[in-house]
Amino acid sequence: MKKLLLAAAAVAGAVLVNKKMKEQKAEQELWAEATTPPPAPPSSSSTDG
Repeated sequence: MKKLLLAAAAVAGAVLVNKKMKEQKAEQELWAEATTPPPAPPSSSSTDG
């Protein structure tokens, strides 16, 4: 019975750690997107003719 409870606790802990890691990754990606400067507009100086 103790082994079953220990296994259940280990699985629950792994699920919580996995959830926390996914949340942190999502927030990191969001911050990276929010803080990345927009790309420079293409210059059309070669077609000034």
